[in-house]
Amino acid sequence: MRRSEVLGECPQGVGNIEEIRLYPLGDAAVVVNFGTRIDMETHRKVGAFASLLEKHPFPGMVEYVPAFTTVTVYYDVFRTYRHCRPVSPYAAVCGYLQQLLRNVGDKAGAEATIVEIPVCYGEEFGPDLEEVARFTGLSAERVIEIHSGADYVVYMIGFAPGFPYLGGLPEEIAAPRRATPRLRIPAGSVGIAGRQTGIYPLATPGGWQLIGRTPVRLFHPGKNPPTLLKAGDIVKFVPISRSEYERWKQKE
Repeated sequence: MRRSEVLGECPQGVGNIEEIRLYPLGDAAVVVNFGTRIDMETHRKVGAFASLLEKHPFPGMVEYVPAFTTVTVYYDVFRTYRHCRPVSPYAAVCGYLQQLLRNVGDKAGAEATIVEIPVCYGEEFGPDLEEVARFTGLSAERVIEIHSGADYVVYMIGFAPGFPYLGGLPEEIAAPRRATPRLRIPAGSVGIAGRQTGIYPLATPGGWQLIGRTPVRLFHPGKNPPTLLKAGDIVKFVPISRSEYERWKQKE
């Protein structure tokens, strides 16, 4: 009996899966690894595979979690076993995922959603803006102009609920993490770490260089979905004044 028959047929396609690795994570998850490079080609494969999983889940699948170079697929062992006997759940899930992977080369991921995030830069909202300016040899105004002028891809959500790791930061404003992390960073803080930028959705410790803050809430535990952003979204930062920040904050 073929593994696809015990879980249901995958959509058929053609693709090269030789460089993609599957391995277990505990006893109820499979990690699909698309490589080691964090770039747009890998990101597109991750997004395409996540989109296929969304459209073609298998019996017992609980959720999938896309990351920089991987998609982790969680499943209910007992429910999956009822559909895959006599094959083991892990072997059956791997067989299904391998078939699904043959479509990745021919599928584009879900259409990207563009999300504008208002940011008040500098002063107490961005206490490290001047430090980033000194490190890069630019004025604070130029750092703001460059940061808000780029489009950023949400590579993954992690670290804290709703925290987006954003790729696409221009190299000219890249800056290292702080030598000493802060014990508490206010929710909404926008930071830079290396060639990435991100937004702290909750008040947490952290070591990124803080250049601004948004009044927008990125994490709403009572909503479905609870996070404003998801992997694959495009983020555009929009500079706002302090008064605009305060007015926006009152609406949140």
